[in-house]
Amino acid sequence: MGNVRPESLSTEPLQRSEPSALPFDPLPVIESSGALQNEAEMAQCHGKRIGILIVTYNALTTLTKVLKRITPSVWANVEEVAVFDDASQDDTYELAMGLKALKDLPKLTVLKHTQNLGYGGNQKRGYAYFMEKGFDVVVLLHGDGQYAPEILSHLYHPIIAGESDAVFGSRMMKTFGGPLKGGMPLYKYLGNRILSVFENSSLGLNLTEFHSGYRAYNLHALRKLDFTQMTDDFHFDTEIIIKLHHQRYKITEVPIPTYYGTEICYVNGLRYAKDVFRAVRRYKQTRASVACYPEFREYFTHYPVKESKYSSHYYVWQLVGTNRSVLDLGCGEGAVAAELKSNGNRVTGVDLLPVAANADALDQYFSADLEEGIEPVIAALQGKRFDRVILLDVLEHLHRPERLLQQCHQVLEPDGQLLISMPNIAHLSVRLLLLFGKFDYTQRGILDKTHLRFFTRKTARSLVVQNGYEILEEKFTVTPLELVFGMAAGHWLMKAMNRCLALITNVLPGLFAYQVMFVAQSTRKPGL
Repeated sequence: MGNVRPESLSTEPLQRSEPSALPFDPLPVIESSGALQNEAEMAQCHGKRIGILIVTYNALTTLTKVLKRITPSVWANVEEVAVFDDASQDDTYELAMGLKALKDLPKLTVLKHTQNLGYGGNQKRGYAYFMEKGFDVVVLLHGDGQYAPEILSHLYHPIIAGESDAVFGSRMMKTFGGPLKGGMPLYKYLGNRILSVFENSSLGLNLTEFHSGYRAYNLHALRKLDFTQMTDDFHFDTEIIIKLHHQRYKITEVPIPTYYGTEICYVNGLRYAKDVFRAVRRYKQTRASVACYPEFREYFTHYPVKESKYSSHYYVWQLVGTNRSVLDLGCGEGAVAAELKSNGNRVTGVDLLPVAANADALDQYFSADLEEGIEPVIAALQGKRFDRVILLDVLEHLHRPERLLQQCHQVLEPDGQLLISMPNIAHLSVRLLLLFGKFDYTQRGILDKTHLRFFTRKTARSLVVQNGYEILEEKFTVTPLELVFGMAAGHWLMKAMNRCLALITNVLPGLFAYQVMFVAQSTRKPGL
């Protein structure tokens, strides 16, 4: 996440002894709610390094009250309270520095950015700061007083107890009376609920609220997230939820009171809603490998497993069968191998990657450039042969696919079968592009920018036969509609469209086949 060297940070050493703190001045509604009953116990740090990140922008009138509402128990247990002022146009920074000096607050650190980083950018800078210092937990608190500092311990306690990786404050829970009783405007309540329902259904979560900015994070989890391309805007909070959920970190919620005062709101509601919808859509498209958006690029799979019926992967799982020895040339991360292994097959993988992510699915793995052939792999196998050799979408990436086909004779059992798939350049979509004078390469698909050779059904057959193979069976795959539309292959609409497309493809394969697949057998005798 980059180095953080704030020029305006205090250089005083942090004190582990009982710190000075501002006079505790809680809101009466919090004090009377019983939320502080077990505060001393919940606030315990148990040896963990806890930081409080207070993000501020023009918080001159509210910051002092926020600091006074932090309980003495929290002041005693957290190691640092850092105010990150995002280039405020008022005297927020000067106020915070004055409080630190005049009130003897050694745990208070104050930083002012020279340029406004945005809500998300300020958070990213703060998390990087605490991670670089080796902290274990960080709590995000706003300097405008919208969230209750009195219950900071409620946010970080589940993480200290090992019960969660991220804790979100929810205003939708009824413990403090709910959002409307706390003054949330009705239109904001409805917008919040609509967005949360959409996000829950899209992401497979069950959160009562996605849009609270009161949060605590296990910094050991945040270290595993890539922040570099994430937004600096307000929907950063949505993107971080998406990433935590994708990487299977445990998220829990705690109730927090709702408070709406006279502070200025800098969030454009309609734009924020649009950004949230956009973030979820971009994540789902990236995860489905429909497109690769930079903020979620680590979740993009260049060659995803096609789960739909009549895809190349569907046919391979059928054609390999069970209890076979399989050589998967161009295995990638081993996703196909994992499925083959579940059917009792023993898979050896070869690819350019140093290691395969699904290494457990492979009996052996060899890192090799298929462009240079597999002679080193053949030598390492020491005469081992396989029942099935797979070449899924490999030959079109090679300058000399003939060489690899010739070498495959040496690793096939006498009755073994070679399974090959190649994209069909005569597909209707490509013909239409040519009709309009276009031949534009793409990130993936028939016109993948890494393709060096192009084949029709006829030329693909010729390549296989001319290199010493008899074609036993021919299959035609359908266009992977689930990747085109970014929908699950199991969705009823995708299944219906898939069936219709399969019928058309079988009637007119030269025009509609997405890939041509061959089951081939070597015509050479062993040793020749």
